[in-house]
Amino acid sequence: MKQNVRLAIFASGDGSNAENIIRYFSSNDCDCEVALIVSSRQSAKVVQRARSLNIPVAVLSRDELNNQEITLPLLESYGVTAIILAGFLLPIPPFLIHRYDRRIINIHPALLPKFGGKGMYGRHVHEAVVAAGEHETGITIHYVTENYDEGEIIFQAKIEIGDHPTPEQVAALVHSLEYRHYPAIIEKTFSTRENSH
Repeated sequence: MKQNVRLAIFASGDGSNAENIIRYFSSNDCDCEVALIVSSRQSAKVVQRARSLNIPVAVLSRDELNNQEITLPLLESYGVTAIILAGFLLPIPPFLIHRYDRRIINIHPALLPKFGGKGMYGRHVHEAVVAAGEHETGITIHYVTENYDEGEIIFQAKIEIGDHPTPEQVAALVHSLEYRHYPAIIEKTFSTRENSH
């Protein structure tokens, strides 16, 4: 079967979401596969995770990422057709957003449009949710545009967080949603569209 959806996962940190996505697509019979991991830090745990799963890794500095003569040929050399953000901390340069129009998606650890925007990532989001006294939170999977967290929403899932949770408790609940939904939504977003052509 022709593998025609080749994903690059951009991740800067621990990489648990990236590993979950890699394992999902390596064990599911579908037309998506992870072709490349791009990290902004050589020391990020995602680099070791990818290597242990035999997925090629490229580490790009901010300057390299923003140089289209480096980034575009790299992605093209791996036949990348879509980009998945999984805890990537650098802004995606406009040329990449235009080249992969509606082919870059991100997962945000809250229910957008709440708790979004510049600086709202990871623990910062969970702390803001707790500080606001929210009783539920969730995940938002959305297309990436040039404005942080403002792209069209593809999918949201909610979870109750109870009274007076800690940011760590909120993070654990949100992670469980990420692991459960992100790979399937990636497949649904890109695989069915490829097959409809």
